Amino acid sequence: MADATTTDAGADWAAWQESWDRQQEWYMPDREERFRIMLDMVEALVGTAPRVLDLACGTGSITARLLARFPDAVSTGVDLDPALLAIAEGTFAGDDRVSFVTADLKDPRWAAGLPYDSYDAVLTATALHWLHSEPLAVLYGQVAGLVRDGGVFMNADHMIDDSTPRINAAERALRHRHMDQAKAAGALDWAEWWQLAAQDPVLAGPTARRFEIYGEHSDGDMPSAAWHAHTLREKGFGEARAVWCSPSDTLLLALK
Repeated sequence: MADATTTDAGADWAAWQESWDRQQEWYMPDREERFRIMLDMVEALVGTAPRVLDLACGTGSITARLLARFPDAVSTGVDLDPALLAIAEGTFAGDDRVSFVTADLKDPRWAAGLPYDSYDAVLTATALHWLHSEPLAVLYGQVAGLVRDGGVFMNADHMIDDSTPRINAAERALRHRHMDQAKAAGALDWAEWWQLAAQDPVLAGPTARRFEIYGEHSDGDMPSAAWHAHTLREKGFGEARAVWCSPSDTLLLALK
């Protein structure tokens, strides 16, 4: 793989990856744990040389961890965000195990540009919560069509159980206290990270296009893990359940 720290354009892709990781960890301090469990389940169910679709891949966080653990894996990243895709493409330039596709997951034809008809695993993390339940259910049906028999889909994301409002409020209050402490120590939040990207000579253009596409889009309705599991079974998966959870997030696994 090409050196991620040097490109003709002059961007330090490794530094941008590190910055993105730190920004995401401000929101999710257990982020690496969910990635570890995700890859544990990949190995358990489809082995150590999987063909993976990194869905709504962003900077390629899942792909980076996948290839570090499973050097014989192959990954297709799909996203619409031109700035995050620029970081991903710069990071993995020259690595023939990795390809990227620009597509809008709300477009019913989004999968048409994928290089493979089926995948051993479709993986996504902290990326689909901006979809409301109805379009998310449609997407789950499309994902079911891409996962081979015996393959897996995993989604690690915010999944809110509205039946426990007091637990939810207490967890949220503690989490925000910890976030405030980290912020005081210099952690970047989402908005500040994007402000830095907009000032970078290489990322300024893609960042501007990104906000033209998305604006300041809000989160979807973030249904419960039980809703995700039920919907995935309805859409063609044989089994679906949580394989990891924190007080606010869940890693949901569906087996075809």
